[in-house]
Amino acid sequence: MLTLNHSSKSRSTRVVALLHELGALDDVAIGIVAIPRQDGSGRRDPGNLHPEGKVPFLVHDGAEIWESSAIMLYLADLFPKAGLSIPPGHSQRGAYLSWFAWYSGVVEPVMLLEAIGLSHPAITSTFRSGAEVRQRLVSALAEGPFLFGERFTAADMLLHSPYAWFGNPGEPILDAWVDRCKARPGPTFATEFDSRHALA
Repeated sequence: MLTLNHSSKSRSTRVVALLHELGALDDVAIGIVAIPRQDGSGRRDPGNLHPEGKVPFLVHDGAEIWESSAIMLYLADLFPKAGLSIPPGHSQRGAYLSWFAWYSGVVEPVMLLEAIGLSHPAITSTFRSGAEVRQRLVSALAEGPFLFGERFTAADMLLHSPYAWFGNPGEPILDAWVDRCKARPGPTFATEFDSRHALA
């Protein structure tokens, strides 16, 4: 049994989008939970088993998976027929895994620090600057509409998501990629799903 703890308009929205793209909505029970929000609204939900009270949180036959990168990797591998994962043994598997690790270790910290206006040479030398993150993506997209050329993967679903949230970055290649990802059936479904399942 697969269960996803989800809260509308949060990091787990991209997981709902991925589930739609994977054709896996009938295989995963989505439980709507409350979470504490940055604006002070919301609350920690006792029904949410995430150890920090956050989302997304996936449980598969009792095994717990947390963090968007891990959950999206796990689900794309679990439902391979959709073709959104690059499988073990493929020559691009290492690069595919690297995008997920780079997102968690670099992209989220950099974008958060940039959004709240914090900067320091140690931050830049450790994580890179926002401009360097954007340029890395521009370079990766030079050979196709997605990170792996013509092939859309769960890596695109993850990596475009903060720009879908914060707004297009203002780089033509990146803006076109973000718009292309947002226009896919999964994000469209997830937006509608969230509007129907928002907690008061």
